[in-house]
Amino acid sequence: MSSKCSVDPCSYGQDAAETRLEKKRGQEKEETEVPCGNSRPAGSLRKQGPGRDQTLPPETQTWKEGQTFSHSSVNQESQSGGPCVVAQPPQRSKLKDLSGRQIEEPRGPGPFYFFGGTNGAKIVSNYCESRGWKRIYNKDREDFNLKWCETKSPAQYSNFREGKQLMYQIPNNKVLTTKIGLLSSLQQYERVSSRVSHGQALRRLKMEEFIPTTLRMDVREEREAFFAQQEGVSNNESRMWICKPTGLNQGRGIFLLKSKEDIAAFRLKLKHTEDRRFNRKMCYRQPQAYIVQHYIKNPLLLKGKKFDVRSYLLIACTAPYVVFFRHGYVRLTCDLYDPTSKNLSAHLTNQYIQKKNPLYSQLKEDTVWSMESFNAYVNDRFQVAKDLPRDWVLGAFAKRMQQIMSQCFLAVKSKLDCRLGFFDLIGCDFLVDEDFKVWLLEMNCNPALHTNCEVLKEVIPSVVVETLDVTLEIFKKIRGRQKIFPLVSQREFVLLYSGFSTTEKSSIEFQKNTKDVQKTEPRRFMCGTEGKSVPSASPDNSANDSALPKRRSRSKSGHRPTSTSRNHHESGAFTLYS
Repeated sequence: MSSKCSVDPCSYGQDAAETRLEKKRGQEKEETEVPCGNSRPAGSLRKQGPGRDQTLPPETQTWKEGQTFSHSSVNQESQSGGPCVVAQPPQRSKLKDLSGRQIEEPRGPGPFYFFGGTNGAKIVSNYCESRGWKRIYNKDREDFNLKWCETKSPAQYSNFREGKQLMYQIPNNKVLTTKIGLLSSLQQYERVSSRVSHGQALRRLKMEEFIPTTLRMDVREEREAFFAQQEGVSNNESRMWICKPTGLNQGRGIFLLKSKEDIAAFRLKLKHTEDRRFNRKMCYRQPQAYIVQHYIKNPLLLKGKKFDVRSYLLIACTAPYVVFFRHGYVRLTCDLYDPTSKNLSAHLTNQYIQKKNPLYSQLKEDTVWSMESFNAYVNDRFQVAKDLPRDWVLGAFAKRMQQIMSQCFLAVKSKLDCRLGFFDLIGCDFLVDEDFKVWLLEMNCNPALHTNCEVLKEVIPSVVVETLDVTLEIFKKIRGRQKIFPLVSQREFVLLYSGFSTTEKSSIEFQKNTKDVQKTEPRRFMCGTEGKSVPSASPDNSANDSALPKRRSRSKSGHRPTSTSRNHHESGAFTLYS
């Protein structure tokens, strides 16, 4: 049984394409920054008495910019007449910032933000500090307004106050951002959708239309089907496959299966792994699962080089859902494309792999293109030859990416943890073949936010700043029970979806007061300037094709014109692309 996909399973790994040297330095810095981990909240109120200590929630004030949560600093007596509650004195921590300077944990009024890790640290820190926010380094403090961590852990979310704080990364985003997670979600969504008649206006894509054939090697039926398929096939007739470990990122552990010998060696490796699982002396750790995916041997080339496109999916809010698309940039290889090459840098475009190429220092600026440069190249080289519409990249290609991303989101929207304050920025990688068919390669949590070349210096900061601007504006409007749209801070992001999940059980007061909505009706919320409500119980509430942004070519000044219609709610009810 074959299936399709492309994203990583239970890994909470990041997609930050750093060099090994940067990784080593980052680890040293993370040790001093105290990123997210598992330990008891510091500074919380403890109930003193016999038996185990019990952590009590500290008193909080209303969340406002320029204001933070306050801890009671005096002894209190419990209402039940039990033991008194005392505030633990804050511990002074000797920490160092990224430049090595010793710092002290800030106290007093906030607002405060916590950043764990190094990916995007400078951009997020500059944003917060420009607004008067103070950075805290103790991961256990509860008085943060924003927490942004590279990796996730249960302790990271234990102190989260729904509707009062902002938390980067949805806890269970692995259903969307891992290979096996997305594969399972899309397969389940396709099975359910196939049983429902949606009319002519609502056509969902089949998985084989946008994801290369993919099989899971941790599922015996799929593994046996794959190897049986390869038997009796000569090297001249066999397909090329790319094998990816589902728990790693940045191209680590990836290899190609080009011949029968490669496939036989891989089969033997899996057998040895399976045998070791039954060996009592084996470590308890679960062996790394693999997927094999059909390798697209005929990619579209830019100046003879392979490339893919990084775009962004922003889930700015989960209660209600508000989801956006944004253009990113193009990633190219240093070497000319050769499908027979044994060098992975000729096949994988991410910066982590390309930095290992000896030519990288000379070609660094050529490995990343802006979307405008990509659009101009396609107009010049392929518009006539391939009979493409002008500005195919910013028009038809953008629509296709939005359609695919919308379908992926719809496949997981009933699964994601929906609490007011959660938001997520996801990196989506697309490949275009020589027939201009668009393929989804991966969706990555915590996408790389480094700015090591000129295009990235222009793109990445604007992505992060608008992400935080839009997320904050939506958060404040929902807390204030205001209409979400229009959004003053929305610039380049394009709205894909807005509405509540039918299974979302958030306890925020915004939803509690919706008493006039019957259980059998779809929940609604006000989202437009005209006071229109958008039904959101149906799985078909993604953006309408007619409301997609109409991109124009870049002006002489070099600036891309802004879209005249980025908010899809202006066209009425949301539907899937026809």
